[in-house]
Amino acid sequence: MGVVIEIGPLRAGDRAVWEVLARGYKTFYRTTVSAEEYDRTWARLLAGSELHAAGARLDGRLVGIAHYLFHPMVWSEDGCYLQDLFVDETARGQGAARALIEHVAEAARGRGAARLYWTTKQDNARARVLYDKVARFNGFIRYDHTLD
Repeated sequence: MGVVIEIGPLRAGDRAVWEVLARGYKTFYRTTVSAEEYDRTWARLLAGSELHAAGARLDGRLVGIAHYLFHPMVWSEDGCYLQDLFVDETARGQGAARALIEHVAEAARGRGAARLYWTTKQDNARARVLYDKVARFNGFIRYDHTLD
């Protein structure tokens, strides 16, 4: 019998485990976030009006998260941006990331979005193996211009 990954919305009781996973994501990308920002983000994710979240559960235990949002696009219908995707190291390679991506893709299809896209670090080799299987790299490179 294979591993069963269940994908669904985050629940209020997931707060502590969600933060562990979110901190793992932020650590990977070398980004510091204050406790207040985690609190504010959690509240926004649970509200589900602008930001959306899904969790991957393995044997009932939250092992992965995806955060995504929809936005207007100039030349087509809405786009769906998968902003954060993270799976606990102990659960990697069992299908949680792929299942989370497909969950977000279904949400995007259901909303009539024209595309689902995400970014990752160029040297994120392990994740890129999966991404190359489920999506197409189109050659774009992202630049960030600070606003402060």
